[in-house]
Amino acid sequence: MRRYAGFLLLALFIAAGGATGLMRGGSDGEGINETAPAPVAKVAKSDTPASAVPVGSGFDFYVLSLSWSPTFCAGPSGGNSGQQCGPGKSFGFIVHGLWPQYEKGYPESCSTAETGRIPDGLVRELAPIMPSAGLMRHEWEKHGTCSGLSREDYFDVLKTARGKIAVPKSLERPRQRQTLAVNEIERQMIAANPGLKPQGVAVTCERGQLDEIRICLTKDLEFRTCPEVDRQSCRAGQITVPPVR
Repeated sequence: MRRYAGFLLLALFIAAGGATGLMRGGSDGEGINETAPAPVAKVAKSDTPASAVPVGSGFDFYVLSLSWSPTFCAGPSGGNSGQQCGPGKSFGFIVHGLWPQYEKGYPESCSTAETGRIPDGLVRELAPIMPSAGLMRHEWEKHGTCSGLSREDYFDVLKTARGKIAVPKSLERPRQRQTLAVNEIERQMIAANPGLKPQGVAVTCERGQLDEIRICLTKDLEFRTCPEVDRQSCRAGQITVPPVR
């Protein structure tokens, strides 16, 4: 009887120890799950697609016009633009405008309920690429009003369009006067901007100097061809590129 009781007590002790072990194991497992850091999802960094910009209406495509500031500032109108051409200003390409176009011709000065005054905050925001409040107002009244967009959306698209364009290194901030063939300037622009075609860019000139580079874009800012705009390219064989001051 005593031997049976001893076996019984031993069995109960072993069972209790095993249960305790199982409970501890379960507790430790739960602790690991509670304290382990949750997996972090890695989000790939990507640029906002051009298709995400507001899409205008009432026209066929855009022309983004980039003006060579040194040529403008040396001309008859430069003295009237202190914001762009005043002391200490040293711009290269600035945005002249983003122009809604038809396949032939273009709309201008469309009716709108929004005034031509550009808010001060927007003037400061655009100053690095469009350094004249007067130019901003003119471009909104003549071209932006025909985009089918609000003033805020129009300038948002303009900024996005400018950000899409890469300027060839030789034309970023040249400190020496250059003489280049018009075709060479186009070739450099095409090389710097994959997808841009010769029939989708025009180089214009004034007084034998680089005036503007005009690039044709779809409403969602993809490169496209534009024969009518392309025909406006400068017909001179070579032109001068005045240096940035």
